[in-house]
Amino acid sequence: MSSQSARVPDGARERVRFYLLDHRTPLGKAIDIGLLALNLVFIAVFVAQTYSLEPATRARLWDLEVAIAGVFTMEYVLRIYGARDRLSEFLNPYTVVDLLSVLPTVLVILYPVPAVALNAGFLRVLRVVRVLRFYRFTRDEEFFFGSVSGGALRATKLLLTVLVVLFVSAGLFYAAETRANPGVEHFGDAFYYVVITLSTVGFGDIVPVTRPGRWVTVISVLAAIILIPWQASKIVRAWTSDDKVPTTCHDCGLTGHDPDASHCKACGHVVYQEYESDER
Repeated sequence: MSSQSARVPDGARERVRFYLLDHRTPLGKAIDIGLLALNLVFIAVFVAQTYSLEPATRARLWDLEVAIAGVFTMEYVLRIYGARDRLSEFLNPYTVVDLLSVLPTVLVILYPVPAVALNAGFLRVLRVVRVLRFYRFTRDEEFFFGSVSGGALRATKLLLTVLVVLFVSAGLFYAAETRANPGVEHFGDAFYYVVITLSTVGFGDIVPVTRPGRWVTVISVLAAIILIPWQASKIVRAWTSDDKVPTTCHDCGLTGHDPDASHCKACGHVVYQEYESDER
């Protein structure tokens, strides 16, 4: 479908919903690209703020974070406003992540506490969920640059899952260890530790010294063991089933047979498949 054939609704709510979901019109593409770019900057700001910076640089980063959080807050409100079922949209996992990603910044703005509090306690932990916003861009096979195959989308989700596990684990480990562990001074140290640990190399130059840090390590390893093979299995199943015909055996119920199969490979019952002749 071309951008000209995409019909824009007339009502305000319908128009808001349309452009937040649209990938074809120029405005819909611009919104997608803009949100993706802002999300990348949002993550970069979080990482940069874990390093030792000049007060002026830290103040500029804070101003940038507030501005981006304002855009994402507006996006969140518009998604709720334009949804057909607002309660379902409010409870949607993508929407919940959108809210959690801006909550630390919003709380600091609303309550009279110094901006440095953003690096303390549960607020620091909440900030790592910002990376989960990227999953919103993998909901379907349509992107602002066009459509991708199902296999490419599954491969993208696998790569994203690996990066999310690494980033979230590093963020949580940094939050748990940075005040007590001299080996974890910034996010880069935590990310290095997580990569070395999840790859089972384990040099031992950085080790958790707090109980939360040990639990983060355990949970991260379990998440990597479960989530990454789960996503990879989807790709393998898709590759192995692409050459199957969706014919169901009437005797045992097995679905999916080779294109030239005349009998069920599970029970031997005769299966009938329709073929298109190559003869002209």
